[in-house]
Amino acid sequence: MLVTVLGSGMAFLDGTIVNVALPTIGRDFHASTSSLQWILSGYLLTLASLILLGGSLGDRFGRRRVFVIGTAMFSGASLLCALAPSAESLIGARLLQGVGGALLTPGSLAMIEASFRREDRARAIGMWSGMTGVATALGPLLGGYLIGAVSWRAAFLINVPLGVLVVTMARHVPESRDLQMRGRLDVSGVVLAALALAGTTYALIEGPQTGATATIAAAGAIGIAAFAAFFAVERRSAAPMLPLDIFSRQFSAANMVTFVIYAALGGVFFLLVAFLQVSLGYSPIAAGAASLPVTLLMLCLSPSAGALAQRIGPRLPLTVGPLVVAAGMLLMTRIDPGDSYATSVLPAVTVFGLGLTLVVSPVTATVLAAASERHSGIASGVNNAVARVASLLAVALLPLIAGLTGHAFYDPADMTEGFHIAMVACACLAAAGGALAWFTIDDRVLAAEAEVEAEHGLVPSNDFSCAVAGPPLRPGAPDAVASSLSYEAASSTPE
Repeated sequence: MLVTVLGSGMAFLDGTIVNVALPTIGRDFHASTSSLQWILSGYLLTLASLILLGGSLGDRFGRRRVFVIGTAMFSGASLLCALAPSAESLIGARLLQGVGGALLTPGSLAMIEASFRREDRARAIGMWSGMTGVATALGPLLGGYLIGAVSWRAAFLINVPLGVLVVTMARHVPESRDLQMRGRLDVSGVVLAALALAGTTYALIEGPQTGATATIAAAGAIGIAAFAAFFAVERRSAAPMLPLDIFSRQFSAANMVTFVIYAALGGVFFLLVAFLQVSLGYSPIAAGAASLPVTLLMLCLSPSAGALAQRIGPRLPLTVGPLVVAAGMLLMTRIDPGDSYATSVLPAVTVFGLGLTLVVSPVTATVLAAASERHSGIASGVNNAVARVASLLAVALLPLIAGLTGHAFYDPADMTEGFHIAMVACACLAAAGGALAWFTIDDRVLAAEAEVEAEHGLVPSNDFSCAVAGPPLRPGAPDAVASSLSYEAASSTPE
């Protein structure tokens, strides 16, 4: 658990640290809004493009092995980010950082899925969600401190010692893989997925700056055509990177909910800390500290939210949670220059954080429960890709919707008006995600895990507890190792 939390938390922490650093980086490099978008989107682009490959490689060659390679690559790219002499070189290093993130992120959840007993997984995923959520929320505070005390470059350097620690500790994690996976790597799928996301993202980010030029139109057309070709190729491939049979009704529904809600969340994490600095005059560390209530709520409540979803089903938490998130976003539209933190910012981020705790863990547990165990790596990769693409689109489109193109990003009055418009749009998305969950999520998806376990004689059918104590699945073996060994044995037989 510690290895997975530190590894994936490092990737999530980096995302929110960079959000706080954007105004400082922009002033340092005299960067336009488009360049700032690429500093964020470059990372998300390669992450989303290759995360399915990362999940597939983990299933094929070993989740721990690919996780370690990704962590090392992420740390090395972070060092390049810290040494970047220009905005263009920083964007290039961020692209490489996304490659590392694509390898390590799906492996973290897949290792939990393979190493924990089935009846403990909901709470384990809840703990993972809570701790990585804390890393995400701590990013603005830590980033603000490092920017103020040292430099924005220190916000990237912090990943280097963390990466060394994770790689060193990972040797204690049991290895797991899908023993049924055969055939060559799906190179065509990888290339088409990357082209699809690169083309559409380039058109969405650069289009508002340059207008509908031939280059923008060609990029958009290539992206759309590549999306269509990707699914056609995956359908015919003997060993697809993305097995289309993974898309059961519940798996598809949970990922649709993820897409809508994470688009809204991506908008908040992109704009809130910048708004506090540009319009309200907060220092980087004050802007980062403003989100501390989200950190505390995620730390305290996410494991319980995972257990709650296991007990009553995920439908209600995934309906109520997004509606509470939407309420928090609407409260953010009331924040104006000159307002005090206690009366305007604190209530908004508190309500937002409460809703977030009801979303992250249940939706993650639902996605993994809706896929077969042998596809846990690719299932995690799909869900992470969906979340990152949603954030990518939010970063690309929200400045256009809110009128924050060009240098309006740095103007306090323009930023205030644009932020309020953006939060209304995000609230509508979050509420739509709650409605979608109510009509599509089936409470039985998590209960089915326990029923399958009982059917195979691994746990009593009425045991839905998340107790740590209990007999190992194989006599004489520690629980985590036994679970991994049992998983590999099960993976070698047809379902």
